[in-house]
Parts: sequence; structure tokens; C-alpha cells
Amino acid sequence: MDLRWEILAGYGPLFVSGLLTTIELTLVAIGCGLVLGVAFGLVSSSADAPPPKTLLAAVLLRTARGITLAYVTFFRGTPLFVQILLVHFALMPALVHPDHGLLLSGDAAREFRQAHGAFLSGCVALSLNAGAYISEIFRAGIQSIHRGQTQAAYSLGLTHAQSMRLIVLPQAARRMVPALVNEGVTLIKDSSLVSAIGLAELALAARTVAGAYSRYWEPYLAISAIYLVLTLVLSMLAKRLEAPAHLRG
Repeated sequence: MDLRWEILAGYGPLFVSGLLTTIELTLVAIGCGLVLGVAFGLVSSSADAPPPKTLLAAVLLRTARGITLAYVTFFRGTPLFVQILLVHFALMPALVHPDHGLLLSGDAAREFRQAHGAFLSGCVALSLNAGAYISEIFRAGIQSIHRGQTQAAYSLGLTHAQSMRLIVLPQAARRMVPALVNEGVTLIKDSSLVSAIGLAELALAARTVAGAYSRYWEPYLAISAIYLVLTLVLSMLAKRLEAPAHLRG
């Protein structure tokens, strides 16, 4: 197999731009996914909490659990590629549209979609998908802590929120780290799917080179190496985070 790496020489800026976009997209998705995951994870694990004292609180909690179940079921049970297409071609036009956008309309909506539409759609889709998986990670981590510890906290006069903050979550966090790292690695790789809606990230850069030269080994091997380096860096950072936790344990 004769590899012609010189064909990549003129596309350095395109690959660098794609790399930066991939990193930015992944960081936004991880941050937003963590926020969603913590919120929905706490709701889904609230079955072990003391029952609400009022009927209104009980109804609100049951409604929140139903919404959480529907959200997690949908985003874990459907392909991420389909979710990206739904967000970009169905949700975003409803929110940002020159004629009838709920959040932005007119020339401002047209300019915003041209400049940031694909990136915003990618961030929203990846964040919603990550939030569903992270919520299950948090639920499993919380439920892995023996219930006797929370019962002991209640006997000492701590509220459910205090027992979660002071006792359960610090212990569960150590067990969540490996699964959260795996989710971060998955997000890095899944960001390549956003090229389907025209976002100029690594996969689109490779496709551009492949289309220009009708050669596929060089560009796709190049981005494979870049993705591999990104995932290895994330894994090494995770191990550094795990080490202090193991020492405390």
C-alpha cells in the first residue's frame, strides 16, 4: 500500500480548525451533560428518599420522575445520529427561524444559523445524549452506597439533602469516575457524527481531503490518530483524578 502523506500538507489549517472544533464541542457537551446528568440522576435516585410531606410535593416529584424516565429512555434508546438530525432540522428551525422563530427571527436568525447553527445543534444533541447516560451513571453510583449509611445519617438528624451532600455523593463520586471517563471518550468519538449537518470538525476535514484526491487511507488514518491521542489524553487525566480518591479511600 503506497501512502501519500504529502497530500495532507496543504490542509493543515483545516485539520487544526477541525480539531479545535471537536475539542470545543466535546467540552461543551461534557459540561452541559454533567449538569443534566446530575439533575436527572438525583431525581431518578430519589425513590430512597423520605416521602414528601405534602401532596403537592409528592405530585411534583412523581411528575419529575416520569419526565426523567421518558428523557432517559428516549435518548438512550434512539441513535445519536437521528437525534442530531432531529435537533438540527426540527428543533432548531422552530427556535431560530427568519420567519417564525420562537427565540430568534428575522435577519438576526438567518445570520445566527449561518454562523453558529450547526455548532449549536451539535452541542444540544450531544449534551442531551450525554445527560441521559450520565444520569444513569449518577443513579447507579448513588444506589451503590449501602442504604444503612443514609439511615444512620437520618438518625443523626441530617436531612436527605445533607446526607446526599456529606455522605453519599463523596463516596459515590469515586465509583463514578471510570464510567464518566468512558462517557467522555464516547463523546469525543461521537462528535464525528456532527459532520453530517455540515459542522467543520475532524471528520469533515478528512472527507474534504478524500473528495479532493479520491484517496481515503491518508485522511482517515490521520484523524484516527488524532482521535486516539485525544482519548488517551483524557484517560491519563482521569487516572490522575482517580489516584487521590484511592488514597483517600
